[in-house]
Amino acid sequence: MSSVAVIDYGMGNLHSIGKALQCASPPTDVQITSDSELIKRADRVVLPGVGAIRDCMLALDHSGLSNTIKQVVANKPFLGICVGMQALLSESDENNRTQCLDIFKGRVEHFPKAMADEKGRRLKIPHMGWNQVIQNEHPLWQGVPQNSRFYFVHSYFVNPENAKDTIANTEYSAMFTSALAKDNIFAVQFHPEKSQTAGIQLLTNFLSWDGKP
Repeated sequence: MSSVAVIDYGMGNLHSIGKALQCASPPTDVQITSDSELIKRADRVVLPGVGAIRDCMLALDHSGLSNTIKQVVANKPFLGICVGMQALLSESDENNRTQCLDIFKGRVEHFPKAMADEKGRRLKIPHMGWNQVIQNEHPLWQGVPQNSRFYFVHSYFVNPENAKDTIANTEYSAMFTSALAKDNIFAVQFHPEKSQTAGIQLLTNFLSWDGKP
């Protein structure tokens, strides 16, 4: 049986993502752990995250897990979720500039304060609730219909330097990057563990993904 390590650094919906991975297939040994050696031995790795990026990065740095992540992204199928995705960028505007892992070149930016939909109605921040995801081709979208709706909760969005890193977009007043991919790394702004059928299908695809684009 293959294994997936969900990185436990004190932040993130660990129970929810662990349960969702167990509901996906093929059957997988799901390990929620902060142990670097277990993470390195796992076949696949997930980095979840909620809350402020500064707290996220402090926890990762103080635990030594920042270095562990930089090692495993070199050769294992890797999934970043929500703040776990944002942490993969170079820096975030949150908390007066927070340095991140620099795995994807680019910045994490706050949604503009005054945003409106096509009818002129003001849009709330954070962007919270269900929204459509417009996919670019990738193995992790297999069986997920185009424009499927996923669940979002965030006030910041990623802005990668390389447009080719964007593997999906979502509209909230304007288009923003809602998923990134590069080599064996895939990362999403939304929460697949809260996204019902589409989310479970994406996790199922991840558990059988060999890390090839």
